[in-house]
Amino acid sequence: MIQLNLLSGSRRAPTRLPAIFFRVGRAPGNELAIGRRRRLGPALTIEFQTHLGFNLTTAPNALVTVNGEPAQNITLRNGDTISVGSVKLQFWLAAARQAAARPRKSCVDAAGLVTLSQFVLLYWLLGAR
Repeated sequence: MIQLNLLSGSRRAPTRLPAIFFRVGRAPGNELAIGRRRRLGPALTIEFQTHLGFNLTTAPNALVTVNGEPAQNITLRNGDTISVGSVKLQFWLAAARQAAARPRKSCVDAAGLVTLSQFVLLYWLLGAR
């Protein structure tokens, strides 16, 4: 899951998205619309690529920097700061949510109880002779 923290701009709350393809720009159709809403395409896209990780690709005329360096096509790492015009974002991989362990723990406990009862039954049967 991608997490983008808005470091400057109109919103400062973290944006968490369960996505492997993500667009940032001024158009309302982008996953994160920044600045004034105009009918421009995305300034950048973040896309998961199996062999690289999360890759950032910018539009040809977009002013985008990653960690202060101009970027057009770059692999992102946790903590990278992305500047799109006057908006600054911080890229993170959000912590994965763990499924509830209670049902699995109950199954393991039940299996252990069954195994223990089988040993007790065998001991009782073999000791009765």
